[in-house]
Amino acid sequence: MGKPVINFDECTGCATCVELCPEVFELRDDEKAYVIGEDKCDTCDCQEAADTCPSEAITIE
Repeated sequence: MGKPVINFDECTGCATCVELCPEVFELRDDEKAYVIGEDKCDTCDCQEAADTCPSEAITIE
């Protein structure tokens, strides 16, 4: 599987990805999601996080 990438211009800080994959994504003080464990997609479904993102800010590359 590829690695998740956040498009910060599109991210609205909804934290859906954090709820689905807390070991991969983190919401920071600037209210943007960040990838903190790109190698941890085996602990959750990163593709589901990308597909569920309402602003389509996550891609798997």
